[in-house]
Amino acid sequence: MIDPVIRSVHVHPVKSLRALSLTEAEVQPWGLAHDRRWAVVDAKGTVMTQRRHPRMALVSAEPLPDGGLRLTAPGREPLTVPVPVPSATLTMDIFDQAVETVPAGPAAAAWFSAWLEDDARLVHLDAPEHRRPIDPAYALPGETVSLADGYPLLIAASASLDALNALIAEGDHAHEGPLPMSRFRPNLVVDGTAPWAEDGWTRLSVGEVTFRVAKPCGRCVVTTTDQATAERGKEPLRTLGRHRRLNGKLVFGQNLVPEHTGTVRVGDPVKVLD
Repeated sequence: MIDPVIRSVHVHPVKSLRALSLTEAEVQPWGLAHDRRWAVVDAKGTVMTQRRHPRMALVSAEPLPDGGLRLTAPGREPLTVPVPVPSATLTMDIFDQAVETVPAGPAAAAWFSAWLEDDARLVHLDAPEHRRPIDPAYALPGETVSLADGYPLLIAASASLDALNALIAEGDHAHEGPLPMSRFRPNLVVDGTAPWAEDGWTRLSVGEVTFRVAKPCGRCVVTTTDQATAERGKEPLRTLGRHRRLNGKLVFGQNLVPEHTGTVRVGDPVKVLD
């Protein structure tokens, strides 16, 4: 077996929109640069995700040099959104956690409302260093996270996806497989491990950066959404429910918390430290 290395690096500039693949990314204390610093909320300020709006998978957000975004979607005119000035804030509800954000303005709200056929607003996390603490059960004092589900980074192993796809092929929805890694929306994908080796990790290094492994990632209906078409199926949740259930959660991948900043790159060695 080859030594483990990073196969790919991904960010999601707007939570629940299409992933962007990079050759390298800066690791910040709250996650990768450009990863989930923006989100879409409904009229009540509740975060909107592919859980309820699978069409979000078809929208791309390209980070711009000034920190803004260029939004594109099939059949829609592109929209450039500047970083909003934090003159007023909007309290968003992200999984029952209140987080102060800055609304992006009426043009972005109209663009997303038309696409999602629902009242929607785009918001920006202006101060990730103090806006949203990580669950203290898995964090050190002062550690924060972007607008990711709960932790700064998510890592997944190619060998584990291969093993999962083999199980799907033996099940009653084999026609849905094999599934691509994009279903799981990781930040880092590692090659060269044994299947499910990540279950035993507690601390690892990726190139020049070290990470604590917080906990396995519990999976939701988003994994059943084809990221290219927004169509839904039954897998992988059906197979995860039979083979990868832990503490009531269906798990795939591991949540990471960086111990310091640095840069991660495709091809970086991955070393299990503990």
